[in-house]
Amino acid sequence: MITLGIIEDQAAIREALFEYLGAQPEFDCVLCAASHEEFMAALPALAVLPTLVLSDIGLPGRSGIEGLSVLRQVLPQAEVLMLSVYTDAERVFEALRAGAVGYLEKTTPLPLLKEHLLQVAAGGSPMSPSVARHVTRYFAPRPTAPADTLTARERDIVRGIEDGLSYKSLADRLHLSIDTVRSHIRQVYRKLQVNSKSELMAKTRQRPLFLLFW
Repeated sequence: MITLGIIEDQAAIREALFEYLGAQPEFDCVLCAASHEEFMAALPALAVLPTLVLSDIGLPGRSGIEGLSVLRQVLPQAEVLMLSVYTDAERVFEALRAGAVGYLEKTTPLPLLKEHLLQVAAGGSPMSPSVARHVTRYFAPRPTAPADTLTARERDIVRGIEDGLSYKSLADRLHLSIDTVRSHIRQVYRKLQVNSKSELMAKTRQRPLFLLFW
């Protein structure tokens, strides 16, 4: 049986979660609290600690995300699944970086929520579709520039950067003004979707110059 802890400040939702999940044979709801502080204060009195915690984010006092590091210290063996009305990318990644094993919308039907909790117990990391979209977009490779997108002059600029030349040295080599060199570099960054010399160098190290541009 999975020992479950619930942190949810809205009484109606908290009671619905406790009643439904507590009635399932796979779960033993050992603790249900309205805030992270209340949850932590009640832990020492428990005979059995939760191995799975379902936590809201928008809590009074310490937020669900802020409480993740505390939970991980006090309950190192427990997995924490976030349940929230917020599905923006910033909160999603903040929660995942803090140690959440999954992230679900509060609109998730209770039977489906149960399935997701069982997935966590089995080693999975469930996410609502809108949340998963943020993750897949983050890790999706950015489109590379199409062939022949750089002009011959812009390729000269890239070669100069690879050679470690300063803007002035580049200008002297190509018989251009420094402002013109800067303009070309801005165009190169835009076309190759990079924001710095280091990103440009990393891209040209991954693929030879002639493969990037020809």
